[in-house]
Amino acid sequence: MTIHHQAQAAISTLTRAFAPFTCHITAARNGNFSFTIVNEFGVARHSERLYPEHYGDADHLKNVIDRAQKALTC
Repeated sequence: MTIHHQAQAAISTLTRAFAPFTCHITAARNGNFSFTIVNEFGVARHSERLYPEHYGDADHLKNVIDRAQKALTC
């Protein structure tokens, strides 16, 4: 799977993982992208930049999701 396809798959996974919050994807280039989780009031709750080594493996992506979910509960 190419980096582009891995990034697309990771973006889909992140979007589903944080529903009902909105997951904005920005600055996607060279396989890197930023995601920002926004609540129902339009307030950014968590933002993070991901590189292929963060999402290229299911376990690493799961760690990213777990870390972001933990940040949302604080």
